[in-house]
Amino acid sequence: MSAETGSSPQTAADGRPRGQAVLDDLVALLDLERLEDNLFRGVSPPESLPRVFGGQVAAQALVAAGRTVPEDRGVHSLHAYFIRPGDPSIPIVYETERVRDGRSFTTRRVLAIQRGEPIFALSASFQMAQEGLVHSEPMPLGLPGPDDVEDLGERALRGDGGWLANLPRPLDIRLIDEPIWSQRRTGASDEPMRLWLRADGVLPADPLLHVCLLTYASDLTLLGSVVARHDVPSTGIQMASLDHAMWFHEPFRADEWLLYECFSPAASGGRGLGSGRFFTADGRLVATTMQEGLVRLPKASG
Repeated sequence: MSAETGSSPQTAADGRPRGQAVLDDLVALLDLERLEDNLFRGVSPPESLPRVFGGQVAAQALVAAGRTVPEDRGVHSLHAYFIRPGDPSIPIVYETERVRDGRSFTTRRVLAIQRGEPIFALSASFQMAQEGLVHSEPMPLGLPGPDDVEDLGERALRGDGGWLANLPRPLDIRLIDEPIWSQRRTGASDEPMRLWLRADGVLPADPLLHVCLLTYASDLTLLGSVVARHDVPSTGIQMASLDHAMWFHEPFRADEWLLYECFSPAASGGRGLGSGRFFTADGRLVATTMQEGLVRLPKASG
């Protein structure tokens, strides 16, 4: 897992960094420093959110797990809990436990630690390639292709890029449906939120890296599907990921177009559940994700 070098900087329509150089920075971010056989250290990018982005810590934890697994076994599922907010100004230590190495399956647990306290816990299962039954849900029909949807830079240029527009963009994101922050949003919707995404450049041919990039991307818009089902302003809502699960069904490349469909089946008790599906451009369902998150409306004044 290594980044390309010598890439020329590129900018989006709104002037924000994008392209191969920014993608290389993300790949380097996932290339953890090995401290011991089962101990790794990662950092956050210089330009970060106030707390560590959940997709980053999940992807880095999966790298830590994968670095202890034989190369002939690919990850097929992960289950994780966000325990404390991460501080992007200090490194994160990833402590990996080799739970089991079976004939077909390998199980790992990873604890992400800052200041001596766990901020994130992940369990991941890896499997040797095997033959079996094959079926999957079909890709939704009648959607515009990525070339027919404006990219995030174009959206940001007209002042409608949301929080995603304020950071460098290692991913090319093209929103089909209006997100919760959009000025064009017309209110509650029972329809899924859909977008196209891909790594904004070329990735090395490392299957684990492609899975980790998708893990990173899966946390970008999933909780927004909870708020999208309600006619409430997006400003002032407190949202934070509580847990996250993913299942990887078939091989894919994260630097090729993927359709991400997000939908919230339930919300209650100040929490919301989001489900997501990833399809390749030719219609293969390659991954499924679920996340429960904290979703609190602002208290009414007076």
